[in-house]
Amino acid sequence: MTGPEELRRRVADLLAAHPPAETGRTDFLRARFDAGLAWVHYPEGLGGLGAPRTLQAAVDAALAEAGAPDNDPRRIGIGLGMAAPTLLAYASDALRKRFLRPLWTGEEVWCQLFSEPGAGSDLAALATRAVRDGDTWVVDGQKVWTSSAHAARWAILLARTDPDAPKHRGITYFVCDMAGPGVDVRPLRQITGEAEFNEVFLTGVRIPDAHRLGAVGDGWRVAQTTLMNERVSIGGHRVPREGGMIGRLAATWRERPELRTHDLHQRLLALWVEAEAARLAGERLRQMLAAGQPGPEGSAAKLAFARLNQEISGLEVELLGEEGLLYDDWTLRRPELVDFTGRQAGYRYLRAKGNSIEGGTSEVLLNIVAERVLGLPAEPRSDKDTPWKDLAR
Repeated sequence: MTGPEELRRRVADLLAAHPPAETGRTDFLRARFDAGLAWVHYPEGLGGLGAPRTLQAAVDAALAEAGAPDNDPRRIGIGLGMAAPTLLAYASDALRKRFLRPLWTGEEVWCQLFSEPGAGSDLAALATRAVRDGDTWVVDGQKVWTSSAHAARWAILLARTDPDAPKHRGITYFVCDMAGPGVDVRPLRQITGEAEFNEVFLTGVRIPDAHRLGAVGDGWRVAQTTLMNERVSIGGHRVPREGGMIGRLAATWRERPELRTHDLHQRLLALWVEAEAARLAGERLRQMLAAGQPGPEGSAAKLAFARLNQEISGLEVELLGEEGLLYDDWTLRRPELVDFTGRQAGYRYLRAKGNSIEGGTSEVLLNIVAERVLGLPAEPRSDKDTPWKDLAR
């Protein structure tokens, strides 16, 4: 197994052969991937070296210190946090070699075609159909709340392939070409005035069977890999002390002493402590990830992330008073990523409302934590064994 010394040597060799100041950004990122320094815990030839995951931080720090560019992980978060782990676990060797390199370098953006107008929290009720036609599948349906679909080249897609099976068993997982015929992406305006989300209409979209991940009808199991990684990527991402939303609120408190009151101070202190506890729990979660796949703990991290963001942004608006209601960016923008810290308090307050929906609603995540972490009895599910076609919709 590759150890720290070998990684240090590879970093030095990469920097010597491709000096960051003299190498184009994309060329450097490609070279880094090929050197196995993208995801050091991934297999050789797929951006890694089969090294312990815990060594990635040292590699990232050494390259950053040398002035090397990163792959803008916030812009390609769906690909990095959701598509890549699923491709690694279920894709063929040919698909992994085709997709992982441009995914990691950011040359190809990914999106997630899971939720539907009638299947959001109850994702297994999805109605988008995929019918086999020789070596291809013909897909028809509608997806909704699809972040970055307007910028995406590829999508991970869930579709129903057997309506006679119970809803969790008749689903198959595919990789969909977002530039292919029959894919129609339309913007959804949200409370911020922007359209980072989309609805996607699929009409006669043809997907080769070679782009199927996992067995036919086994898509729900494959999707669990995606969903667990999604929740970790949303709620368990690394931030420094006083980073993220709590950092913006604390900075405002320090810079604007005329706004302070005793009541707001007490609430700020309580939220600061909770944010720090969540940050440390996220560090522990990443240590657990280094030893294996994410579990239900990621759901708890995502729950905490959503609640804290909403409470912190609400307190910031209260602290600023009338000034906190200002929001001068009601433009019809199509952003590729969400910027929580570089915008006004009014934007953060509005955008944080979506945190309890995206990546799994807080209500569903509470059930997951209750059942899989606390061991409480599962809620009754009367439709568990009913064929999907017989369910009321």
